[in-house]
Amino acid sequence: MGPENRSRDKKTRVSETQGTPAKTTGRSRPLPFWLVGMAVVLVAVNLRPGASSVGPVLAELQAGLGLDATAAGVLTALPGLTFAAVGALAVALSRKTGINGSIVLALATVAAGLLVRSFVDSAALFLVLTVLAFAGMAVGNILVPAFIKRHAGRHLPVLNSVYGTTLALGATLPLLFGGILAGTDPEGWRLSLGLWGAAALVAFIFWTVLLLRTGRDPVAATAGGKRAGTRMRSSRTAVALSIFFGVQSMHAYVQFGWAAQIYRDAGLEQAHAGLMAAIIAGLGIPGGLIMPVLVARSPRLRTYIAGLGVCMAAGYSGLLLAADTLPWLWALFLGVGGFAFPTALALITARSREPRVTAQLSGFIQPVGYLLAAMGPFAIGALHDASGSWTLPLALLIASAVVMVGAGIRAAAPRFVDDELEAVSKPPVIGS
Repeated sequence: MGPENRSRDKKTRVSETQGTPAKTTGRSRPLPFWLVGMAVVLVAVNLRPGASSVGPVLAELQAGLGLDATAAGVLTALPGLTFAAVGALAVALSRKTGINGSIVLALATVAAGLLVRSFVDSAALFLVLTVLAFAGMAVGNILVPAFIKRHAGRHLPVLNSVYGTTLALGATLPLLFGGILAGTDPEGWRLSLGLWGAAALVAFIFWTVLLLRTGRDPVAATAGGKRAGTRMRSSRTAVALSIFFGVQSMHAYVQFGWAAQIYRDAGLEQAHAGLMAAIIAGLGIPGGLIMPVLVARSPRLRTYIAGLGVCMAAGYSGLLLAADTLPWLWALFLGVGGFAFPTALALITARSREPRVTAQLSGFIQPVGYLLAAMGPFAIGALHDASGSWTLPLALLIASAVVMVGAGIRAAAPRFVDDELEAVSKPPVIGS
């Protein structure tokens, strides 16, 4: 092995434990860490409430707008479908308006959709405005990792933790306070939903000021971006990460949609079953703090990913064999298995060097993930209806946890998507 290869291998091994800071591209001055952190918090906390705020007031919403069961089912599937469809367009948008400009547009769309839908009386218009809001969230999902990569520098693990934790917090808060905000007023669901539109409006104002200060931040629009995006499938790390992200997304949305019902079918009361589902979701908050640090610094990351798969399989096995015996234990196992989500988010920045590649990688894997997230709950529900029990659905979920671990171990290998794309683009050297 020549000196050049040894140097490259050494750099790769170091990058597995410490991460590789983003190169300072562009002319914009470095932003203060507190400003970057505040920007990440304000956008991340608004990327989930539009979806999770509906569940606690779904019955009141159906009564107020005359939504039938079919329309309600479409409403619960819209996040995954919209994230998949619109997320694929986010990188192209960033080439025209820059990362910062695209996020500002995304927050404007989220705020408008969520605020206006809380006042309408038409079910069809409500669904259209919901899609509009989810479209803005989809753009944010794709481009916030690129913003973090561009501005984090040596604070990359910290900002990844902030991002993952705030996403989980944004999903959990509406579940905790949705019913309280709605109160006993039949029209209280409007306040419960509209509040999150106001929160997005605050974030939009902040990001608009940030955009005026920093400009478009056109990292994703640099030369070669289109070439890298079209060849992303040639990167084994990118493909593995898309499978890892996709399967864990499917598990997350299946748990959001069906975990409480599985517990109820096993004999738990409604409140008790809801608490178990809340435990599963709430564990995403500590997961968002812990996993990005391990992704950046631990040499045993692949062992931890295997452990997450074991926890997930153990949780489903408990639901299959004795859901009502130790329900809190199975919820804990599934919640810890859900640490795969912040792991996948952190790997997007950890396995890419250039911010433009980070954006393209994010745009490649997240639509796949959210498409599975939309299809998973439907498939599990259909299997349950066809078989008359939860045995077959839970067995398939256990098997898919094995697929998730295999893809995660490959994605966690100390390789960079940038290098794999470059290797494919270079013609072979004859006689080497």
